Amino acid sequence: MSTPAHEHNRRAWDKMVSDKQRFTRPAPDECFANPLRKIDSIGWLGGDLTGRKLLCLGAGGGKHAALYAAAGADVTVVDISAAQLELDRQVAAERKLEVKTVEASMDHMPMFGVGEFEIVIHPVSTCYVPRVEPVYREVARVTQPGGLYISQHKTPTSLQADMRASANGYELIEPYFRDGPLPPVVGSPHREEGTLEFLHRWEELLGLMCQAGFVIEDLVEPLHGKKDAEVNSFAHRSQYVAPYVRIKARRIGAAAPGSSSSIPTIILS
Repeated sequence: MSTPAHEHNRRAWDKMVSDKQRFTRPAPDECFANPLRKIDSIGWLGGDLTGRKLLCLGAGGGKHAALYAAAGADVTVVDISAAQLELDRQVAAERKLEVKTVEASMDHMPMFGVGEFEIVIHPVSTCYVPRVEPVYREVARVTQPGGLYISQHKTPTSLQADMRASANGYELIEPYFRDGPLPPVVGSPHREEGTLEFLHRWEELLGLMCQAGFVIEDLVEPLHGKKDAEVNSFAHRSQYVAPYVRIKARRIGAAAPGSSSSIPTIILS
C-alpha cells in the first residue's frame, strides 16, 4: 500500500543517506560498550532483552536495530527507505550481529502475523505519515497482549513554532487544526528538509493509541534545552518548546480488532 506521501518520503530518506545527513549515521563505537544502558536509560525495558522478539519500527539507519541486537534482542527493523535498511545490514555485518530488515511502511505490515513481537520500539517517524491511526492499529495487531510499545514523536507545538525567535519568543506560526503536510523547510534543526511532515494533535497521538488497544504507563519529554545556549539554536528553542515526547504503552486485552487470535495475556517483567 503506497501513497504519494510514502513515495515522496522514501525518496527523501534515500537521498539523505546518499548525502550522509543526520539520522543516517550509524551508532558510534562508544554506544556499544553498554548498549542496554544507551537504549534504556529510563529503565522501561526491564533490564534484560535476551531473546526478546523486538520490532524496530521506522528505525533504519544503522543505529537502533544494531544497539538492540547488541543488547541481546531478536531484532527486526522496518523502514520505508531501502538505503536506510542497507545501513542496518552493513552495521550488523561489521559487528557480527543478526538483524532482519524489511522494507515497508509503518502503517501496512501484512508480512507479520498477529502478536508476533513482544516489544515494539518506534523512534520519531509518525510525522512522516498523514494519519497515525493506521500505524497504531498495525502496531497493536503485531504486538502480543502484555507487550510493550515504546514510541517517540515530534510534539505538535514544536511543529507549530517558528524556527527562529522573535521579540516575543518562539511564536506559533502554523495552525494546530490543519489538513495536509506542513510547509517545506530549509536549514531547520527541528525538521527534515525535503520530507513531507504532518502534525498530529495530542488527541491523535495519545487518544488513538489508547483506542487501538494500548494503555499508557508513562510519558516523558526528553530534555534537550540548555540555559546558556545560543539564541535560535536547537538547545535554546528546546528551553521553550519541548521537541519530542516519549511514550511507554502496553498492549492490553485480546488481539487487535478484526483478528481471530486467542493469544493469552503475557505480562512482561
